[in-house]
Amino acid sequence: MDTRFVMRSVKLPGELKEYMEKKVGKLEKFFDKILGTQIALNFKRGMYVVEITSNINGVVMRGEDYAPDLRQAFDKALKNIERQVKKHKDYLTEKVRMKVQDISFDIDPELFSVAEDEVEPHKGIVKIKKFNVGVMTAEEATRQMDLLGHNFFIFKNDDTGDINVVYRRESGGYGLLEPN
Repeated sequence: MDTRFVMRSVKLPGELKEYMEKKVGKLEKFFDKILGTQIALNFKRGMYVVEITSNINGVVMRGEDYAPDLRQAFDKALKNIERQVKKHKDYLTEKVRMKVQDISFDIDPELFSVAEDEVEPHKGIVKIKKFNVGVMTAEEATRQMDLLGHNFFIFKNDDTGDINVVYRRESGGYGLLEPN
């Protein structure tokens, strides 16, 4: 498995790096097609922030947590990812009744890496994110949104070829935005 580290204001000791690689490698017991994992480490306001993003067979899973100790923050973020992986595997095996090894979404492997550019505050915009838009159905997009823990998700609709947005409605359920 390809594991990439991104460090901001953090020095990572060799033994802790090996510990993190070993623990993330255990995700392969759930899925054997882990395309890549990025571990972002940061130190903000006296706390270590760890963000783990894994592309598991084309499905992006993300866990983030913080703690005063780097190892604690990593372990908490990894538990978030493990919970998502178990939930997704249960969905695939119990609800869909398909073999986990044969499931594959047509998503660009670079989808899970996000380039962030900080910009000067101007009319409310404080950050710009650039990312690749994956081709999928609306159902796959809602599942991806749930796994990431977001309130909305942008995707290219497999049926229409248009850019669409799925979002979580306050009254429950999901909404789909389609252009005219």
